[in-house]
Amino acid sequence: MSFPAYTDYKATDIGWLGEVPSHWDVPPCRAIVTERTERNDEGKCNDYLSLMANVGVIPYADKGDIGNKKPEDLTKCKVVNEGDFVINSMNYYIGSYGVSTYRGVCSPVYIVLTPSEDVIYSRYAFRIFEIGGFQQYAQSYGNGILEHRRSISWDILKTIPIPLPPPDEQKNIASFLDSETLKIDTLVSEQRRLIKLLQEKRRAVVSHAVTKGLDKNAPMKPSGNQWLGHVPQHWAVVSVRRVLAGIEQGWSPQCESRPAGEHEWGILKTGCVNRGVFSATENKALPEDLEPIVEYEVKRGDVLMSRASGSSDLVGATAFVYDVRPHLMLSDKTFRIHLADTMEPEFFVAVFNSKLMRAQIEQSISGAEGLANNLPQSKLKCFAIALPPVSEQVEIVRELALQCKRFDTLQSEAERAIELLRERRTALISAAVTGKIDVREFGSKEAAA
Repeated sequence: MSFPAYTDYKATDIGWLGEVPSHWDVPPCRAIVTERTERNDEGKCNDYLSLMANVGVIPYADKGDIGNKKPEDLTKCKVVNEGDFVINSMNYYIGSYGVSTYRGVCSPVYIVLTPSEDVIYSRYAFRIFEIGGFQQYAQSYGNGILEHRRSISWDILKTIPIPLPPPDEQKNIASFLDSETLKIDTLVSEQRRLIKLLQEKRRAVVSHAVTKGLDKNAPMKPSGNQWLGHVPQHWAVVSVRRVLAGIEQGWSPQCESRPAGEHEWGILKTGCVNRGVFSATENKALPEDLEPIVEYEVKRGDVLMSRASGSSDLVGATAFVYDVRPHLMLSDKTFRIHLADTMEPEFFVAVFNSKLMRAQIEQSISGAEGLANNLPQSKLKCFAIALPPVSEQVEIVRELALQCKRFDTLQSEAERAIELLRERRTALISAAVTGKIDVREFGSKEAAA
């Protein structure tokens, strides 16, 4: 869909804004929003709100076990009213902002803004803060080493010039964007549902292969285990201890808050095995004054398992190390699994990333509320697995690789579609709010339709 441009424009000398329609104003941001500085001094409000990137303002209870924790003392928090615009001063450029539909309190590092309704239509005001150019411009004046995490403030925001059309035009633009972004958001949701279905199907395929095998006509027998059900008659049902040659844990010294350089030693984070795929980039640099323990260096062919995590979903995540750069060490929150000759490493990884094994793991993890969930070695060794002959394990691994590659390809296509839709959404908002397209006829066309 293409849209016309305005007839007449004027220059603004503002890089990110460029030309705007000649009848628009370009006032500073403080003309359209004011900062809300009210504090929860008496602690009357206990409804703590959080910001999630690309989600917006939500109750803390809905956030899950990720990100910053709720403070014990809420008296220092900022008050947020319905309709207020909330910005994470450090993560604005990566999507951590939104309009609040709740009354509550938020972190004192957030910026809380209230639209000046006598000047600007609130839904249009929100769209200004969604413009990528505006965000990047604001972030460029922030403080910090990392460009995308520079801390901004109201003192920065209030001076930034913004595009301001007449009131009726503001409403037209806001209505147009509400309609068009809803269509895009619906398509994004459909792609996310597809990804979820693909992931569920992938887990089901893996679970079936590691408990039933590939031969649909193979005679079956009861496994004697509630998780495994019936298994091929010629398979053994054993505890994990029967296929282990050893379990190793590494070292977790205080590291630097950055990844290790090419020739530096680093400690792998527990996230290095998230979702069953090894990622060498998930590491922290070892300080120069600490000597590496070379015995803990991770090698190609290792089997790694997360034994502890703040998220129970990630405990027990297992990955095969197909390739790894030198000088990366095992942490003490990660197991290195040494296997007996009766177990193929990649088959073991498939078993532990299957849906049925997740059920055993989730029932066995320990950890008090607020602490890391932990998988004890003693529990791990007691898990029941179905064990086919080694030759059959190799065959199953080969077939799973082919099937999982197809699932991964479809998921990558869906993720790419989401990325393109988001780019389209961002470009559309920017074009409409900065006057690069004229959508004044949108309202009348909608009414006629």
